[in-house]
Amino acid sequence: MPAAERILAQAGLSAAQVQPSGPGGRLLKEDAQRAAEAKSAPVPAPSPKPSPTIPLIPSAPGERKDDVVPMTPLRRRIAERLLSAKQNTAMLTTFNEADMGSVMELRKEYGEGFQKKYGMKLGFMSFFVKAVTQALQEIPQLNAEIQGANLVYHRYYDIGIAVGGGEGLVVPVIRDADRLSMAQIEATIADYGERVRSKKIKPEELMGGTFTITNGGIYGSLNSTPILNPPQVGILGMHAIVERPVAKGGQVVIRPMMNLALSYDHRVVDGREAVTFLKRVKELIENPVRLALEV
Repeated sequence: MPAAERILAQAGLSAAQVQPSGPGGRLLKEDAQRAAEAKSAPVPAPSPKPSPTIPLIPSAPGERKDDVVPMTPLRRRIAERLLSAKQNTAMLTTFNEADMGSVMELRKEYGEGFQKKYGMKLGFMSFFVKAVTQALQEIPQLNAEIQGANLVYHRYYDIGIAVGGGEGLVVPVIRDADRLSMAQIEATIADYGERVRSKKIKPEELMGGTFTITNGGIYGSLNSTPILNPPQVGILGMHAIVERPVAKGGQVVIRPMMNLALSYDHRVVDGREAVTFLKRVKELIENPVRLALEV
């Protein structure tokens, strides 16, 4: 076999695919070698198309406006007290959760009768006021305050309830909450809420509480670390009720759960006492028949 044909055969080419350059149109060895080399040479990849460029528009400073509004006396007072609480207490927060199913079932079963008898709805806050006052009697460290070099343990239970007004939260106080019925607590809360919104709350009604409850759940909060209301050493944070899976009796079930947060002043309250207090509130809320529900 001529050399040219052998080269073409090895390259997988035929003579018809090669342009001969020899005399009389004869295929030369060199022609076969050039054709074989051309076939084996890698085909260059096509050059990538350049990405379209986005012209940059130079940013021109626009007009910047500010509204300067003087703080109201109430807003200044709130700011001062919150800052003082952060700077002058050893605040810590512990957390737990409560199954709200039993309370919700009680409200469903007795709510209509309660409203007919007392002329008001049965809310969640009255259950927590009752639970907190009972837990405070069992763990008095949360119902105390520092006065100079002394610890003062209060033998009365004045519970502050954080209420949202137009300028921020204010905390009117339910006096002697441990002596009040659920209906009396609900009536007091309703009255305070109406007068806070209409700006008719009295200054003395915002003073002298021994413990505070705040409910961020009405705004959708799932968890928080509420700030103490000095000189009080404890504040309970309620949150939104959310259905979520929990373990009950070895099974996963969907229950209406509320996260609870207790902030406390570690100078007065030890961690063991804080955790025990919050656990006790949880137990009472999950077993509301222990609370004095009068319908």
